[in-house]
Amino acid sequence: MIYSFRNSGFRDPETGVYNQTYFMEVFNREWHRHIRDHQSLALLYLCPHIHETVKQPHLLEFFMKQVQEAILRTTDLVARLNNNSFALGLFNIDEQGTQIVLHRIEEKIELFNLEYGKKYTSHVDYELAGYTCTPARNLRIELIFEDVESLTHELEMEKNKHIELRQMQ
Repeated sequence: MIYSFRNSGFRDPETGVYNQTYFMEVFNREWHRHIRDHQSLALLYLCPHIHETVKQPHLLEFFMKQVQEAILRTTDLVARLNNNSFALGLFNIDEQGTQIVLHRIEEKIELFNLEYGKKYTSHVDYELAGYTCTPARNLRIELIFEDVESLTHELEMEKNKHIELRQMQ
């Protein structure tokens, strides 16, 4: 990625997606708008596993470009939370719509791994977990982040499953 001073305040320099600070500001604003408009949203965590022995420059950037292509809507956000995880905020979307986005992300990652596997002998494993909910005044925004993080850890322990979506009540 070519570094741009114009985007330096809200973009992750390694991947080009939004940074955590910008994501949290926008997600908080959308949370309150969804309370007012009685709309549902989804929060997803994507945790790709790229082994540190893989010396492929820009691999994470290429991987995340595939994920961003799967989202399609410009109103949705992808942000890097830390070295191991990314957050996806899908706004004004229900559980069925979120399942469709999850399916598209899974297909893009499979294609990425297929192409990457032709050139190199490894692939990128991942967990993708999320919750959909309709924000309400009595529902703390922190709860959805805690629940998604917990679900991601559950998936990491289950080696045969890498995607799960739940509805927050």
